[in-house]
Amino acid sequence: MLWIKQLSLIVGVEVHAISIAVSAFFGGLAVGSWYFGRKVDAAGQPWKLYAALEACVAVSAVVSTALMAIAAPWFVWLEARTGALAWCLPFVLVGVPAIFMGGTVPVLLRACRPASGALAGVIGGKLYAANTAGAVLGVLTVPFLLMPEFGIQGSARVAAALNLLIALLALAVQRRADRAPVPQETIDPSIAVAGDTAPHAAPATPARFALSIYAVAGGIALGYEVFWSQALVQFVSTRAFAFAVVLATYLSGIALGSSLVSRHVARCRDVWGTFATLIAASAASAVVMTFLLGDWIFGLQADVAHVTLQLSRSETVAMCARFLVASGGVVFIPTLFLGAAFPYALRMATNEGHIGQNAGRLIALNTVGGIVGTLVTGFWLIPTLGLVRTLAVLAGGAAITALIVVVRRPADTRARVIVVALGVLAAATALLTPADRFASLLANARGGDVVLYKEAQGATVTVLRQASTSHTFNRLYIQGVSNSGDTMTSLRYMRLQALLPLIISNGEPKSAMVIGLGTGITAGALLQYPGLVRRETAELLPAVVQAAAQFQGNYGVTSDPRMRIRVTDGRRALLANERQFDLITLEPPPPSAAGVANLYSTDFYHLAAQRLTTGGMVAQWLPLPTQNEADTKALIASFIKVFPNASLWTTELHEMLLVGSMQPQVLDAGSISRRYAQPQVSRALREVGIGSAGALLATWVTDRAGLAYYVEDTAPVTDDRPSIEYAPWVRSGAFPNTLEHLLALQGKPPIVGASPELDADYTRSRAALQAFYRASLAAMSGDRSTWRARFDQALSLEANNPYFNWFVASRPTSASQSAPQRASRPITQ
Repeated sequence: MLWIKQLSLIVGVEVHAISIAVSAFFGGLAVGSWYFGRKVDAAGQPWKLYAALEACVAVSAVVSTALMAIAAPWFVWLEARTGALAWCLPFVLVGVPAIFMGGTVPVLLRACRPASGALAGVIGGKLYAANTAGAVLGVLTVPFLLMPEFGIQGSARVAAALNLLIALLALAVQRRADRAPVPQETIDPSIAVAGDTAPHAAPATPARFALSIYAVAGGIALGYEVFWSQALVQFVSTRAFAFAVVLATYLSGIALGSSLVSRHVARCRDVWGTFATLIAASAASAVVMTFLLGDWIFGLQADVAHVTLQLSRSETVAMCARFLVASGGVVFIPTLFLGAAFPYALRMATNEGHIGQNAGRLIALNTVGGIVGTLVTGFWLIPTLGLVRTLAVLAGGAAITALIVVVRRPADTRARVIVVALGVLAAATALLTPADRFASLLANARGGDVVLYKEAQGATVTVLRQASTSHTFNRLYIQGVSNSGDTMTSLRYMRLQALLPLIISNGEPKSAMVIGLGTGITAGALLQYPGLVRRETAELLPAVVQAAAQFQGNYGVTSDPRMRIRVTDGRRALLANERQFDLITLEPPPPSAAGVANLYSTDFYHLAAQRLTTGGMVAQWLPLPTQNEADTKALIASFIKVFPNASLWTTELHEMLLVGSMQPQVLDAGSISRRYAQPQVSRALREVGIGSAGALLATWVTDRAGLAYYVEDTAPVTDDRPSIEYAPWVRSGAFPNTLEHLLALQGKPPIVGASPELDADYTRSRAALQAFYRASLAAMSGDRSTWRARFDQALSLEANNPYFNWFVASRPTSASQSAPQRASRPITQ
């Protein structure tokens, strides 16, 4: 959990990079299982070896975690000079500790001294269940406790302390075992004499067959995990909590399944048939649970979340209950069968006398199969076939595997009939499941018609055409979560995101980079600024680049040769390219989404500052409804910690903009008026309600001093402590309070050389904007009379303002409705 977070800082958050880097972890586990499984059968003191492995994990993991924090520049430097050889760095950092981790299970199994393959299945099943149950605890502890409290390095030290404690306990067990006589019936001949160097026997044919079959099962199992992680996200969230709950559900099913059958495996007369039945049952249940998905799940999630909120009074707990409904309803039953298969596989693959060796081989090959399954599913099956057909292939592979087992190995007739029946059920259900099942579920849940739907590598990208009472618009969904759209509200804040910092710049900006293409509106606005000679955009997902063509108001940015679009991680785009820019404007997903804190941390802002020209600026999108006020303060604190000159601007009711630079920001009235007057610039801004240079300056809120006063002693977001990613769920009513407090900071901008006409425009526009915001706050609190008076005041000052008029047709008719509804990014996180 910690290393995935760190690897995203080293190799980027592209699905290819993370998958390859995580494969190093699984590869290390496989090597460790294989190597130490061979060694432990000849070890006279297996508990001592186990203690040594845990101690090695503690030391190597802490060292690797510390080195990963500073490895990103090394990786970029090596990649530029050695190409693919640079990947040796993350492979070593992640793989070495994983080798020691991989050795722990076969060594611990040998330490328990099972005298036969049957007993190995019993004990191994219990160990596997216990180990996986511990993994569940680890997965949940990281986002809910360790990361918020200790950060990455502190969490690694806590984990290492636990490793060392386990090592001490193992040594105590070894000392106790050395003093106690070993019952003769449990002594294995291969370890009867300390230092025995008997050759490692090759596994018999049935054992080899079991190893091969379980390797295939491992690939299918992790293929399921990749499928579920992408398919279920529309029922959960992009928050780290949601991913943790889904993964914990997956592991819980495996742990419980292994635990339930471990006591029966020794007495089982048809081991091969039972194993095949469990594999086939996992296939059939995975397909059936997906087939049964429907709109009912959204209603059940809402009901469970409501009850949980009433009981816990915690939005975070309520949302996690919502996630658990989705993951439990789809993932739990298939993984129950997968977990139950392990003890039987261990019994089939284990020869007496070489239990540690055989267990190590089984786990190693299963892990290697998992690596292959992950890569094939994520990089080939899903992009080529889509989610539903990918599940059909995985389930079909599992059913065929089960059928091969009952044909090739001894199995009773009943098992064969059950396996065939389950295979037929899986095939029939897969054929009956529409290929667009997840697209239609998303459209039904969010409301609207599907314009574009891409089940791509690492993410599902959807464009829905939706409608309010008076407007029709397109909206972009990534992983089932709304990111933006082409409503008036979206057009306004995104055009200001690009054009405002260019207009107020103290130099003559010639180059600009946008991090995050999204709908393309921010990047497209750069095309309207004639002074730029170099324009670049970094976008993580190729499917988003394709989707951008479906949105109005982006000036056809994806087909314009003046814009260079690079499909890459935004942070890597700056880290790997030392070219400097006059403007870097950032519009990534909401900061609370998993992995996005990488673009809101002080460490990132230091990097961005290094890529600025003298006088260059960084413009950071600051959403208000996607986090609580304490988290908004942390985001601002991160920004002003790096930039000695900073200002805050309100670009839309729900969005603000932080502008920072290393040099003083002087608002020169002449320069601002001249730049605004450029025909393309003024037209783009007038269309979203910024009718003059004075109206642009009316969006100014405060300077760095005001921001410092607002955040007080709030700790900033850093790479080591990405607090925003693990923050509590947004409380009801948090947004109006945040907006109210930020508006209270507003003063008059320090304009130099303002003319009477500019002052008049500024004064009128600021009064109109304040009236509009006050009307909105009144509507949110249910004060209808104040809302109507304030809204009418705003219209009387700027009757032809397109932004204000966008809300006129959808005015609330009762106090229970909110006057400007946020159409660009609903508070769904």
